[in-house]
Order: sequence, then structure tokens, then C-alpha cells
Amino acid sequence: MEQDGAALDYLPMPKAMATYEPPRLPEPAALSALGPALALLERLQAALAAQRVADPPVVLDLSSLDRPNRELLEQTLGDGEVSALLSGPQSGRIQETRLAGVWWVHALGPHGALERDHLEVADLPGLVRATAFAGAADQAPLPDPLPPGVMNAPGVLAEVNAAVADCRPGDLPHIVNLTLLPQTPQDLDCLEATLGTGPVTLLSRGYGNCRVGATRVRNCWRVRHYNSQEQLILDSIEVTPTPVAVLAAQEDLDDSAARLAEILEALR
Repeated sequence: MEQDGAALDYLPMPKAMATYEPPRLPEPAALSALGPALALLERLQAALAAQRVADPPVVLDLSSLDRPNRELLEQTLGDGEVSALLSGPQSGRIQETRLAGVWWVHALGPHGALERDHLEVADLPGLVRATAFAGAADQAPLPDPLPPGVMNAPGVLAEVNAAVADCRPGDLPHIVNLTLLPQTPQDLDCLEATLGTGPVTLLSRGYGNCRVGATRVRNCWRVRHYNSQEQLILDSIEVTPTPVAVLAAQEDLDDSAARLAEILEALR
């Protein structure tokens, strides 16, 4: 406290973040009955070593594994930073493993029953790409008449529509930073209602969270960054086929291949 009564006030520093932890491996004597899981891990390592960003996903089916072999996989791969929830006709749950670019994919049927269960090697699972904008509109409708209190939302929607029309695979994302724009609460409500909520929501954890949601407009995402106290620090709209915040980079895939090679060496 200063003499004039003022006090230094600042945002709390992050207290924790997700980091890579080596898995706890089973005893050598227990490995004799786990040949299928070890063989699948070797196939996974080979797929990781060959995979390049934007390559088609490599799918490794898990349906033939018994419980002990499945447990070895879960123990070895664990859960990572990025997860996804899919709704609609093709629903599912997706969780990145400790190895970036390797994903647990649980595809669900219309009544919530598990239909497919597999591991996938990709920068982003194919189910996310296939589902995110299924049935999405090519443009966001401009509200007419404007709701009371709406001032800047029509300009943002016009910018988004122009970016969506020009969006091509490989282009840099077009980002509209809502945090830096003069938006009224009514503007934000109008944008939320007009863009809508799509069938895919992703969460990336680290220092705080990044929540990424598909909208009902093709290649248009709502991206919100929160600090470790769950306070919104950045709110943006991104026009891109896949937001960078949830993609595994080539360096991630290469690092995962090297880590899995070390794990397999320890298991042999």
C-alpha cells in the first residue's frame, strides 16, 4: 500500500500448466501377454515418423484389443492438452494423447452408443474436419432491422463474409479481434446469434484455456482465450479451415515420434 492509499494491482500469475510426463511402464514380466499392444505401438511410431502436417490421418483400430492390452495403451499414451466434443448426427469425443498429434477418437451413434474406437495420427482428427462445417452456410445473414443497441456488429459480419468468400486451404487465418474493437453487449449478442454455434467445440489447455468453437458459417470459428483464473482475455473470430491453436505442428509430430521410440526401447 502506498502512502496515498493506492495499491499495486495485477493479474495473478499462472500457477500451473500441462507438461509432458513420462508414462509409468509395466514390469517386464507383465509384457509377455501384451504383444498386441506392443505391436500397435510399433505401428504407431512408424506412422508418426512418416506423418507430415496436412497428410491424411492414419487410423489404428482398437476393437481387437482385450482389456489388459488396452490398459497398456492407456497407461503409455495417457491424455494430452487438446480435447474435442462433437454433436449432431455424427457425435463423438476426441482426446489428444500425451503425444501431440496422436488422438483417442470415440465416434458415437445417433443414440450415444459407441460405434468406432480408434487411435488417429494427424495434425487434427479427420472427424473434426468432416463434421465442423457440415451443412454450414456460405455467408452470415446481416440482421435487418438491427436489434436495439447494436452498433458495430454489421461491420464485423461484413468483414467475416468477405473473408469467408476468399478463404482457401493454405491461406493465413483472417482474424477479427473483438477484444480490441468497440463492441457493445448487444453487438456481441448479435454476433453470437447470427453466427450461431456449430457441431464442434475444442479445448486446448496450457497457461489457461483456449476454447475454439465452429460456427454455422463455413470456415468461421469463435476463439476465446482465458487466463488461469478463467477470465476472458482475448475474444476473436477466425476465418480459416482449422485454427492454429488446436493443430499439431510438424515439430510436435517429430517430437512425438522420438518420444514413442524411447518408450518402446524401454519396453523391449
